[in-house]
Amino acid sequence: MRNNYIIEALWQSVLILLIAAAASLSVNHFRQGGLPLVASPKAGSSGSKTAGEPVVSIEEARALFLTNGAVFIDARPVQVYRSGHIRGALNLPPGSFEESLSAVTAQVPPDSLIITYCDGESCSLSEEAALELSARGYSNVQVLINGWSVWQDAGLPTETTP
Repeated sequence: MRNNYIIEALWQSVLILLIAAAASLSVNHFRQGGLPLVASPKAGSSGSKTAGEPVVSIEEARALFLTNGAVFIDARPVQVYRSGHIRGALNLPPGSFEESLSAVTAQVPPDSLIITYCDGESCSLSEEAALELSARGYSNVQVLINGWSVWQDAGLPTETTP
């Protein structure tokens, strides 16, 4: 009789843990700026990039910026973008992505190299913007991980928008 209580308690504990895990994963999935389940590559790492990997290093981004070889897209909210961004960067903010996308597509041809960025190594907004742009026909989109911070740390040109 006592064994039945222990087995039932263990079974209920496992069931509670499974429900809690499912609920937390669901909330994270639908949450704006949800936490990544897999770690992103470290920002500014100089490790070699494999073919097809959509991550650009700060050194590559700097060279592309100085030669006007890429369009930079800030994926942070409008207020944050206005307070400071990479000089010349366009804004595709979360929450009004669709409205802002038409302005970007009018200025950026589909064959352009685009570099998206946000701030913080765990920020997924730049990756989400890159995926959306790729789905809309932009085939050459890369992500600068922790872009705003590494850009400022490198002393590269920035600007604010009133």
